[in-house]
Amino acid sequence: MKDRAASLFPLVMLLLLAALTFWLNRVIQGDNPRGPQRHDPDYWVERLEVRRFNVEGKLQHTLVADKLLHYPDDDTTIVTTPHITYHQQTPSELSARMAYIGRDGKEVDLIDDVRVIRHGTLGDSPPTVLETKTLKVFPDDEKGRTNDPVVITQGKSIMHGTGLDIDNKSGITVLRGRVTGILHRNRTETP
Repeated sequence: MKDRAASLFPLVMLLLLAALTFWLNRVIQGDNPRGPQRHDPDYWVERLEVRRFNVEGKLQHTLVADKLLHYPDDDTTIVTTPHITYHQQTPSELSARMAYIGRDGKEVDLIDDVRVIRHGTLGDSPPTVLETKTLKVFPDDEKGRTNDPVVITQGKSIMHGTGLDIDNKSGITVLRGRVTGILHRNRTETP
């Protein structure tokens, strides 16, 4: 009987050690599920205004929105009714119904009712208005692109395209695909 108890002693110690290891693991890791994280916001902001300045301290652009939601599981941000104003010699404005901001903030997807307004360079020239369904914006580079249909108007002139690349710094907009339009030229009558 003594030999049997002596031979069971290592087994009992092994079971006790396994139970202790299980208990320590449970205490350290807690009761966190091992499945995928839920897609719930960790913070939100309502009625926000964010201003970004360049290295010289000059106002670069302003973002105004109704609501901002941040999701920690994929580190994305959703902004409702964003309105971005680029403060330059000729200001530009971007607005949409919704915006998705990626992890590092280098890319912003504007979704639904996207509108870009580039105010006229001359005092009497009308603004250029661009309308599309989606627009991927690169805020630091002030560039954007879309593969959705685009309508650009300036006064009575109107252009349609099936995609576009836009560079706000250079003021160059390239319509892609089948482009159609009507260009209206203002004539000045000379006597």
